[in-house]
Amino acid sequence: MVSTTEAIVLSLQPRSDKAHVLHAYTRAGGRVNYMVYGLGRKHAIGLYTPFTLLSITADYPVGSKPPTLKEATPLVPVTTGSQSDYYRQAMALFLSEVLYLTLRYPVPDEPMFAFLSQAVRTLDDSPNFHIHFLIGFAAQLGFAIDETEQPQLLRLPQSRSERQEQLRRLCAYFSEHIDDWTEPRSLAVLMEVFD
Repeated sequence: MVSTTEAIVLSLQPRSDKAHVLHAYTRAGGRVNYMVYGLGRKHAIGLYTPFTLLSITADYPVGSKPPTLKEATPLVPVTTGSQSDYYRQAMALFLSEVLYLTLRYPVPDEPMFAFLSQAVRTLDDSPNFHIHFLIGFAAQLGFAIDETEQPQLLRLPQSRSERQEQLRRLCAYFSEHIDDWTEPRSLAVLMEVFD
């Protein structure tokens, strides 16, 4: 069965010389892993940048085989390479890794998808965008930060050192609430990018 849905790219990983696995969070089915064949010929690799919002058409076979991607179209313009775009790309890499580590199940969740797609559409190079995102994402996951118990997690940092400390605290907070949470590898990159 062929169907189309909106999807947010979490990661693209090689599976063989001719195949890749696209990990995505979709409006219709939650976390879905797609097989992508012919990357570079039929499919432009730039479409699958982390934290990109796409319209995906895929063939969903009967049984346990993963769906095969047929077509992907960006729903938000792709970045162009300016300095602010590098900031956005570092932030997008970090946020998509957080989603990859957190959203693990093929269960549709319309409020979650609406929250995430809005974040993709409004992603900018503000040094606190990811802080706002993590606070809102925790609430979407059901463990909102309590203002009276942990007010330090809701403060917006003003300096690089404060921002780094805030990110460490937020990652620790996620670790307390998510089984098997591991600190995102891209966190170190993000801390270097933003002053």
